[in-house]
Amino acid sequence: MKLDIYQIDAFTDEVFGGNPACVVPLEEWLEDELLFKIAKENAVPETAFFIVKEEKVHLRWFTPDVEMDLCGHATLASAYVLKEFLTYSQDKIVFESLSGDLIVSVNEGLFTLNFPSRMPVECKLPEVIQESLSIKPYRVLKARDYVLIYEAEEDIRNIKVDRQVFDQINLDPGGVIVTAKGNDCDFVSRFFTPQASILEDPVTGSAHCSLIPYWADVLKKQEMKAMQISERVGNLQCENCGDRVLISGRARTYSVGTFWTE
Repeated sequence: MKLDIYQIDAFTDEVFGGNPACVVPLEEWLEDELLFKIAKENAVPETAFFIVKEEKVHLRWFTPDVEMDLCGHATLASAYVLKEFLTYSQDKIVFESLSGDLIVSVNEGLFTLNFPSRMPVECKLPEVIQESLSIKPYRVLKARDYVLIYEAEEDIRNIKVDRQVFDQINLDPGGVIVTAKGNDCDFVSRFFTPQASILEDPVTGSAHCSLIPYWADVLKKQEMKAMQISERVGNLQCENCGDRVLISGRARTYSVGTFWTE
């Protein structure tokens, strides 16, 4: 079987920035085992597969290791492919997913994801995670992911993770967010996943489902600018909307091609 594939850099306006996602349009669903093989072969943080229906687009996300319940950058990349390459006519794209219906709107190249809000609550940090971090947080919260709060952006930039220790815990499908107020934006973050093929996710849209309501409460702002300060760097425009959050960003095409599954 011959399939088209698009590799898109999301949450950036520069190639080699943001978070790379592969996007594979399908006409019918393949076996999950094959979807995992494709995702592993692609070796990017997420591969998105979708099928266009009459009014919705059925979307699934796979890392090289697991199927995710929610993924921001691969959703943005899928919307970008629909608009830029597949001439999808609707201004608003409704994705049907494991996290319910997700709406992506497009305005002059800016893609806005309407995602569920996941306000984190106070919790105790597992000792394994605590021991794996070179810099300890002053506050610990959790929604799907652990959200670790730090004093300054420099802490987020300088933090190191001892992977040998970190990988002793399994948070499937979640991870660990480290975050602080930003120097040139409202807040910054990084994201790490234990036992994953890719330890640090370059830009994690779904993490902002928790970051946005948290920082909106702390900063007393509903609209914010955020940066994920991985090596690739991602830029996100954020808005807190009660039980929903709006996460906006741009994307660039890295490659377009085909591959064969047999």
